[in-house]
Amino acid sequence: MIAADVKAIHLGHPSYVWRRGQDRRLSLIRQYVELEGKRILDVGCGLGMYVDKFRQFSPHVYGVDVDADKVAEAGRRLPNIYESPAESLPFPDESFDVILLHEVIEHVDDDHETIREAYRCLAPGGQIVIYAPNRLYPFETHGFYLLGRYYFRLLPLVNWLPDVLRDLFCPHVRIYTARGIKRLFDGLAVRFDATTHIFPGLDNVAARRRTFGPWLHGLVEWAESTPLRCFGISHFIVARKVVD
Repeated sequence: MIAADVKAIHLGHPSYVWRRGQDRRLSLIRQYVELEGKRILDVGCGLGMYVDKFRQFSPHVYGVDVDADKVAEAGRRLPNIYESPAESLPFPDESFDVILLHEVIEHVDDDHETIREAYRCLAPGGQIVIYAPNRLYPFETHGFYLLGRYYFRLLPLVNWLPDVLRDLFCPHVRIYTARGIKRLFDGLAVRFDATTHIFPGLDNVAARRRTFGPWLHGLVEWAESTPLRCFGISHFIVARKVVD
């Protein structure tokens, strides 16, 4: 297995193309978070897709990523991109009003320290925005190991197994309940402004089945408006740093 493949297994794949699914995620953020003129940090920014979009709302947008290659590529077209682990951000205390962790905490070395570091860099009243994989989603999307070999394919129902069994197949990535994400904030003064889920955008399927696509998108949006949203692909959580 070449180095690039190993890196992708452990760090995941960033957003390569901005499509409808990403627009939906940005729209959900904007329902709970004011972006206009704010100091914004995208932790685990990858190729800078969200940094680029956030710059429509504010000139004060920064991104960090642990992957030097992606930092270099993003930095060629965007300002304020830095190489850094999520557990040790290169910014002073209270530097940002909004900090995004988009499908990141499942990949970091220490998710507790990642949240504490984001909290350190957040101004009072600021918000940490998290998208992270949902334990109740019926498929593992990060691939799996079987007999020592990695397969980048969907694996059904593995995330519903007890941890000791689930981690045999997926030791390279975490999975969360909403309660598990909130526990990462234990000891920190926060208020949760949003706790919900989002379904996958299914853009590839819709593109291949153009007559079926609009109906499929409508079905997904309907499901998110019902209790079925608990089976969404990702948690969406917004935590506000409480002002003393």
